[in-house]
Amino acid sequence: MKNWRLWVPLMLFSGFVGVAAYQLTQPKDEFVESRMVGKELPFFDLRPALAELPGASSADFQDGKPRLLNIWASWCLPCIAEAPHLERLQREGVEIVGIAIRDRPEDVARFLAQHGNPYTRIGADDLSSVQLEIGSSGVPETFVIDGQGRITHQHIGDIRSDDVPMLLAKLAEAAR
Repeated sequence: MKNWRLWVPLMLFSGFVGVAAYQLTQPKDEFVESRMVGKELPFFDLRPALAELPGASSADFQDGKPRLLNIWASWCLPCIAEAPHLERLQREGVEIVGIAIRDRPEDVARFLAQHGNPYTRIGADDLSSVQLEIGSSGVPETFVIDGQGRITHQHIGDIRSDDVPMLLAKLAEAAR
């Protein structure tokens, strides 16, 4: 009668190992997509992250012209990797509005001096409130916003060379 009590912990442990092994074989989903894609930007009005550039607000995206909204930070290493590709997009005529996450003005200025400034405006999101409202899960992250202020595409992670044509196509779609 006491023998079955010895097997219970072993069966429980075996069940745990089986569930863990199953989970390890499942595809990993690293990205959390925003539920805001297809919806209007939430209202925001951010102070300038730098004295030389205006801040950013949701009203900036409602003049009929599609733009990129880039969520970034000076302390973000992948943001350094995407900097030349943002400048390439700027050279292609793309207007890029930046939101600096939890950053100090002197760090923002140093980052832009070292890696270039593709932004027409940069808002300071000191508490990540706008970042969270639009469904951004990290930095860098870039959103295509149509001319009516609606999010039409989300690019998670740093922009790489082969992402540039895709983003240009998404901007062209957003212009229609």
